[in-house]
Amino acid sequence: MTIRKFIERLKPKSLLSRMLLLMLLAIALAQGISSSIWSYQFRISEDQGLKATTHNLALSLASTVTFFESLPAEYRHIVLDQLRNMGGTRFFVSLNTEYLMNDSVPDTHKKKLIINEVEQTLHENLPSYKQVYVDFSPPETLRVFNNDILMQDLPPSWASHTLSLEPINPPILVTQIHVGDGEWIYLAALLPAPYLTLEDTTLTTQHWMFIILMTGFLLVFTYLIVRRQTKPMRNLAKAASSLTIDLFQKPLAEEGSSEIVQATRAFNTMQSKLKRYIEDREQLFRSISHDLKTPITRLRLRAELLDEEEVIDDFNHDLDELEIMAKGALQTVKDTDIHENLADIDIMKYLQRICEPHVKNVTIIGHTNGPYYGKPLAIKRCMANLLENGVKYGERVDIFVLDEPLELCLLFVDIGPGIPNQRLTDVFNPYVRLNENKPGSGLGLGIARNIAHAHGGEITLQNLPQGGLEVKLQLPHIH
Repeated sequence: MTIRKFIERLKPKSLLSRMLLLMLLAIALAQGISSSIWSYQFRISEDQGLKATTHNLALSLASTVTFFESLPAEYRHIVLDQLRNMGGTRFFVSLNTEYLMNDSVPDTHKKKLIINEVEQTLHENLPSYKQVYVDFSPPETLRVFNNDILMQDLPPSWASHTLSLEPINPPILVTQIHVGDGEWIYLAALLPAPYLTLEDTTLTTQHWMFIILMTGFLLVFTYLIVRRQTKPMRNLAKAASSLTIDLFQKPLAEEGSSEIVQATRAFNTMQSKLKRYIEDREQLFRSISHDLKTPITRLRLRAELLDEEEVIDDFNHDLDELEIMAKGALQTVKDTDIHENLADIDIMKYLQRICEPHVKNVTIIGHTNGPYYGKPLAIKRCMANLLENGVKYGERVDIFVLDEPLELCLLFVDIGPGIPNQRLTDVFNPYVRLNENKPGSGLGLGIARNIAHAHGGEITLQNLPQGGLEVKLQLPHIH
């Protein structure tokens, strides 16, 4: 199977599936656009709030540095010890003799924004300090005092209230400022709520769940609405497909949208006109056939009063032909009668019955998978006409039965002389006979094809290379 055919098979065929696909695309597009706009606005708002919070935090850091700078050097460690013994302050502050090499967390948009804002605020408020280093470090590897001591090694009271926030363990903002030879001010702090983490969570899990639930709800609602609206269309399509074999079915209920109601009303009107036309045609043929009997009989009686035998024979010959034509017209209408009710037909049983008189000359090959839904007597006449023609002109007939999901196909293959290619279509016309020496009226194939057409099927003829004729009867399954 080629890619093109595979894609064609994936395309939705029904109106319901196409409407659902279009609705899904429309919902996805609408949700995508609205979510993008919402995400953009939310991100701008969050960035503004984060910058304002970070700016205030940086101002506090600058104030802390200014405070410790104002203290005499010999009192700075005393103040720090007192603060730690009392549980710490908003920041963890220490005076180190070296720059601490802390691990850095992965870069994110929030991390870059915070670091830039802190560095800019500190440079503005502490212009005398040129070496200012700001970064985020994971709490489990945070170094304090020197490069050999981790925060986890400190007494819990020193940093538990300042840098520990179980079980979240958010990253810690570390600021190191070089204030003199061998002297660094070290400040570590957590971001205030709700900016504890640095993850970009514009669309949260709850938001995605809301989008999925809304999309699912809209699809289910659309499915129910479209299915309800397309039901009259399905009924209309089904009635139209079965119109050829059941013209006298009940009129459709006019329901649904105004366009569907209008189409249903037009279909009912067409069906009513067709019924009147068929009834009028049938009545006309029956009347003509009946009315012709009286003048034909009268002409026969008058012909007997003539004196010349030759003229009498000519009169009777013409009257015989006229009577055959009248009977043939009546037989054509009768054998293609559309008033027969539809029913399940056992094709194999019917074939066996029509083959009984010719059991020595007929072979049935294959079988059906189930009953065929149609007009029983009409189908029986159709198959009988085809079989009798094959036995009459081809001596022996093999019937091949091919029952497929979409149609029932019967092949009548004889071993006769076949039909000239230029006459393959003429033999369906009334009263056309290729062999005048054989008995018959020339109506059998025409009646059989009319019955096949009434069931939405077809009959085709084909001469075989090895000799003989193949008659193919195709009858589509209508349910």
